[in-house]
Amino acid sequence: MARIIDGDKMNIVGDSVRKYRIMRKMSQQKLSNQLELLGVYVCRGSVSRIEDKSRTVTDIEIYAIAKVLNVEITDLFDVFDG
Repeated sequence: MARIIDGDKMNIVGDSVRKYRIMRKMSQQKLSNQLELLGVYVCRGSVSRIEDKSRTVTDIEIYAIAKVLNVEITDLFDVFDG
């Protein structure tokens, strides 16, 4: 059986996180800061690694990222929306 996540890509939300962050004119550091205000500690470097799919993302992080970016959680999983 094929794995959902291959060895190179550790998440499927990275492209959407980057897209919505840029749409909101938000830096990686600002996203990190806003997440920290919610009690979710993701440093700027980890935001970068989420976006380039080299880091996994927990369900709590996905929830908080969606909240900060003001999108539905399902929007982050829209892997077909380049």
